[in-house]
Amino acid sequence: MHPRLRSALSAALIALACLLVPFGAPAAWAAYTLTDTGRYVTTMAPLAADPAVRDAVADTVGDGILREVGQHADMTPVRGSVGPFVRDAVRSFTHTRAFRLAWDTGNRVTHDAVLRALREDAPAGGAPRAVTVDLAPVTAEVKAQLAEDHIPLAARIPVRHTEVPVLPAGELTRYRKGFHMLEVAGLWLPVAAVLFATAGIALAVRRRRAIVATALGTALGGALLGLALAAGRALTLSDLPADVPHPVAAAVYDTLTSGLRTVSWLLLALGLAVALTAWLTRRRSARRRGEGGGKSAGTPARTRARV
Repeated sequence: MHPRLRSALSAALIALACLLVPFGAPAAWAAYTLTDTGRYVTTMAPLAADPAVRDAVADTVGDGILREVGQHADMTPVRGSVGPFVRDAVRSFTHTRAFRLAWDTGNRVTHDAVLRALREDAPAGGAPRAVTVDLAPVTAEVKAQLAEDHIPLAARIPVRHTEVPVLPAGELTRYRKGFHMLEVAGLWLPVAAVLFATAGIALAVRRRRAIVATALGTALGGALLGLALAAGRALTLSDLPADVPHPVAAAVYDTLTSGLRTVSWLLLALGLAVALTAWLTRRRSARRRGEGGGKSAGTPARTRARV
């Protein structure tokens, strides 16, 4: 193959491999991290200790408890005095090991239900059903903790098997298609990036330069991935409804994307390290060749056949 054609093909393959890096890394991360229940629960576990999440849980659960009790008993005379005690009790509960267990259990149950719905095809001839989760065990844990703290009306808190919708039935078909595409992309995009980079380096006339270009492109892809995560965070928080606490949403976003941010930094560091190593070895080789040429200045140059 002509050297110019080899160089052009090599440059095209390396450029394509570097373009796939910002897309292949998130696809692989989502396909092998977010779709694994154990890894998802481990990723979300630190949120149980986040102050913003604890406050949001205390307010939401406290309001729910007061609302449930108010439907079965007249709490109008004591609502103003009991409400702060209930919220303080729930807030105290968020600092216990029972809350962390309930948090992990709720995330595991929700994740299992969503994955089961996304991986199973809709029944033939039947309409898709919404994905729901029963959070009665979490309510039972809170009720037991309130009873131990001698909170008034704690024993009258009803523990019902209420199904909380997670995924609407109308959107389930679209989510299934997107999930299957994500599984395929998570496998083949990284593989394609590696194959294109390897083929581009193998075809290159000057392979050291090809390695430097591939490394710099990988570093650039990692930097673009980090910028995309920062932009996605800003857009996500700006589009939230007014009733969703921004600190909680920010904590959830940062926790979910922590692994992906680590991947972006690793790509940036690895690319720069490889490029710097290749550049330094090239200069060292050139210096040695220069020194060798200076020492043999008074002697006839050796031909390629003699070397």
